[in-house]
Amino acid sequence: MPDSKPALIPSVFKMKCPNCRKGNMFCTPAIFPMKRLLDMPERCEVCGQKMELEIGFYYGTGYVSYALSVGLLGVCFIAYWLILGLSYKDNSIFFALGVAVAVVLLLQPWLMRISRVLYLYMFVKYGRGSTMKSEEY
Repeated sequence: MPDSKPALIPSVFKMKCPNCRKGNMFCTPAIFPMKRLLDMPERCEVCGQKMELEIGFYYGTGYVSYALSVGLLGVCFIAYWLILGLSYKDNSIFFALGVAVAVVLLLQPWLMRISRVLYLYMFVKYGRGSTMKSEEY
């Protein structure tokens, strides 16, 4: 059976290489220890794709992380409003804000990783070939 193209969405959430969608983008699968949270190999172990396209490449992930955080805050507010209701009379809006901020803070390590994944997926297309010459392996 020939190799089929891995699906995009599962590959993003599994944090796989954007070029081959098989190699891991991070050295450790877990977020703990936190000091190794963003450690990435220099190249994909499967296809040789560079993980940092240029020096300072991942500074742009701040924008992606910001957008994800704002979206998550919105989802939390909507969920709080649908489940418990919001009113300015009983200060429930402040409780909703506290819950939303707590959820974003708890998910921040995952948001940092997924923002790197999404940012690299914006610039590297699937199957564009190895970026390494055979003598560099």
